Amino acid sequence: MQATHIILIETPEGVRFSLPLAGPVSRFLAWLIDAFLMGAGMTILSKLFQLIGVFSKDLMIGFTLVGSFFVMTGYSMAFEWIWHGQTPGKRALGLRVTDVGGLKLQFSQVVIRNLMRILDALPLLYLVGGTAVLLTRQSQRLGDIVANTTVVKQGRSAPLDLARIDVHEQFNSFLEIPHLAAKLRQKASPELVQIAFQALLRRNELAPETRVRVFRELADRFRAYVKFPDEITSMLTDERYLRNALQTVLVSQSLSRPGRGVGLKAP
Repeated sequence: MQATHIILIETPEGVRFSLPLAGPVSRFLAWLIDAFLMGAGMTILSKLFQLIGVFSKDLMIGFTLVGSFFVMTGYSMAFEWIWHGQTPGKRALGLRVTDVGGLKLQFSQVVIRNLMRILDALPLLYLVGGTAVLLTRQSQRLGDIVANTTVVKQGRSAPLDLARIDVHEQFNSFLEIPHLAAKLRQKASPELVQIAFQALLRRNELAPETRVRVFRELADRFRAYVKFPDEITSMLTDERYLRNALQTVLVSQSLSRPGRGVGLKAP
């Protein structure tokens, strides 16, 4: 089976968006960066464990084994969860782990794909995982297949120009609740933000019924992240809700100026 080089995300209404898939070379280079950082962390821990060895060599060996396991598995888990699918290596190469259906990356997926590294790394230098990336349609290693994830290129795309979708045309009540606005910015995935922007940009290309369904589904995705008070959302249409949510994610109150382009920054 040959890789397609892109992943297609399709809504139930048939609207498609595509993201470029990361290949084995870029993923391997990202892993090398992470491996260097993990090695540095293990070096520091080994120095600390040597102090324990003064009292008990068996205890030192035990701590070393446990520490090595947590560094090798916990490093990627922690960063991919906190940084929404990125490790320092992936961030440096412009890569990001994502759900193959474009849904929010779940913690269980992060855990599963990283525990499966034990198999993907066999027999040496991720030969099994690299071969799987080459042969699978969505460039997935074994951990990605089990976790239903893949790795995409985030790229250096042009900033999202909010003026093109007129998100500043009305007062945004979401920005008046800073702690909820900050929570939405933290939780919203870059893939969902990009899809929402494209949907609003192409709104006039959609049939009226399709447009209503698309905006309802996307607005519900943002509603699932954060619950804003009913008194400020009950009168909003799904499209207006989506515009408010997109502006809230991309800009802060201090940067809310009409016509200013805003890029998708990594969290």
